[in-house]
Amino acid sequence: MPAQVASTPGFALQPSATRQTLATNYITDFNFLNQYLPDTYEKEFERYGNRSVASFLRAVGAEMPSTSDLIKWAEQGRLHTKYVNCASGAAAGADTATITVSDTLIPSSNQSGTSRIAFKVGQTVLISDNTAASVKSNKGIITAVSSSANTFDVAYYAAAGQTFAATDTVSCFVYGSEFRKGTSGVTESVEASDSIFSNSPIIIKEKYAVTGSDMAQIGWIEVTTENGATGFLWYIKSEHETRLRFEDYLEMSMIEAVPAETASGAIATTGSVGNKGSEGMFYVIGNRGNVFSGGNPTALSDFDSIITRLDKQGAIEENVLFINRQFSFDIDDMLAAQNSYGAGGTSYGLFDNDKEMALNLGFTGFRRGYDFYKTDWKYLNDASLRGGIVGGAINGVLVPAGSTTVYDQVLGKNAKRPFLHVRYRASETEDRRYKTWITGSAGGAQNSSLDAMEVYFLSERALCTLGANNFFLFTN
Repeated sequence: MPAQVASTPGFALQPSATRQTLATNYITDFNFLNQYLPDTYEKEFERYGNRSVASFLRAVGAEMPSTSDLIKWAEQGRLHTKYVNCASGAAAGADTATITVSDTLIPSSNQSGTSRIAFKVGQTVLISDNTAASVKSNKGIITAVSSSANTFDVAYYAAAGQTFAATDTVSCFVYGSEFRKGTSGVTESVEASDSIFSNSPIIIKEKYAVTGSDMAQIGWIEVTTENGATGFLWYIKSEHETRLRFEDYLEMSMIEAVPAETASGAIATTGSVGNKGSEGMFYVIGNRGNVFSGGNPTALSDFDSIITRLDKQGAIEENVLFINRQFSFDIDDMLAAQNSYGAGGTSYGLFDNDKEMALNLGFTGFRRGYDFYKTDWKYLNDASLRGGIVGGAINGVLVPAGSTTVYDQVLGKNAKRPFLHVRYRASETEDRRYKTWITGSAGGAQNSSLDAMEVYFLSERALCTLGANNFFLFTN
């Protein structure tokens, strides 16, 4: 049987004597081994600009070490006590009454953890109806206090007696005291009321790996990095981006973290220990701070309500608004509208109508009772992060400037701390603020049989939000 030639690979293409496309000389499969090689750019194009979002905590906070799994601090309570959920046992027109206090009471340190009202015999009180349009109020003197029943007896100064009904909910606060001549003084004392808060650090990890074979194939690329460095990177480019991503995680974890609730899935993930979570800034402000919901404040009346609330809290003079782009525009438009010529957006401030001048249509801050400075927060604008969220969106946060004095449970003394600061685990032998190490048998590492280089990142930290009652969260 005669030998046969295989039908593949078939005949070769026939070149043409002239530059024309024929069925016999048309190349359909294009690759780098064929006729043409591509022109390449050695510099990477930065189409997303600076992609890192870690900047917020560096601007407003500080970092300090901690040696414990639990961080505790005490914040001052109110100097004066006011109860807003009270009711009289007497009808309108009565000269005396027994007032029942239904507010949540703070346990007293001198009564073995039991709760009691912080009023004393001989003090003078103002009692007012909680209805906004009402003018029903009385002033009286306390004649008896019952800690077990959470009630106090009051004798009114007004001859007409009690002005509100027995079913009305009223508010009460002490404004002074009065004692007759020759009587004993006050027989009870009121202990200072502190609020104890705590937070737990969480461990944050990241990793990058590259095989030894890939490291042997050098491919350079010129980059400009988010941390300001410029130059050429080899396979380390991905490691560099992993590092930047990890640094973003360090900040985002402190902002977004939530504690694991009892019987939650996170608690049950690793047996009896589980993942405990942590109290991030958004969580703390949402639970212990102030929340402006329903969109952005776009009128001075909206900010007046915010200022009124701040008056009732710490009354911090200077505050910074970290906001998204739309919120920034809303504030600009609100302030521009205060100018009588600003309806068309042409006169936001004083200028000489110079044709060479670029009109500034934005504001950096304003003063109305307090100083408010605003700045765009990239984290809220980034489409791959908070900027891409519609439901439950957070538009901004108001952060008080400066520091506050708290009692540090670990140090055992008062200490001045920024309102926002990070505590990281550290001791004389172990610093877990920002750890990184390399394992493997490639890239200079020679501590493992693995034919690769693995870069690990780790941090253990928690965010302490002091005086959350001075913060505002702006949500949809």
